Amino acid sequence: MKLNASVLLLSVALLAPCSAWAAEQAEAAAPAVATEEGAADKGKKAKAKVVEISPPQDGKGKIVFFRAPKFVGGAIGYKVREGETVLGNLFAGKYFVAEVEPGAHEYAVHSETKDVLALEVEAGETYYVQGGVSMGVLAGRPNLSPATQADFDAISAKLKERSK
Repeated sequence: MKLNASVLLLSVALLAPCSAWAAEQAEAAAPAVATEEGAADKGKKAKAKVVEISPPQDGKGKIVFFRAPKFVGGAIGYKVREGETVLGNLFAGKYFVAEVEPGAHEYAVHSETKDVLALEVEAGETYYVQGGVSMGVLAGRPNLSPATQADFDAISAKLKERSK
């Protein structure tokens, strides 16, 4: 019995530093979450900071194009166009904002196939459009779909603004 107890104690003594090191590595690799000011206590749960989108200028509408940070299709970026005009590039974990005139608009993304989203924009309103990538034969197929502010707010702490 003494031999088994000694082996057990030796195993615990050897593995304990490894467990502590693994815990430190996991904590260091965990993504940082933006927190509300004043949540300095580590013991308290910190609230994720929501990206605030300002209202559009008078007589304009605003569209927030965003894409969730996902591993699958994450390396694929694509241009969002209205007609021949490129509004911005959409990559995983990024967003950009376009301010547009009121009226009917069509936004297109394409690679193997083309996806078009039609929006009727009203002055003073902000719209949300979520981008994604589905499986294609030779390349990923980008797509756009209507979203809500709640969809954007739910992941906005993980998003970074993308310049055109």
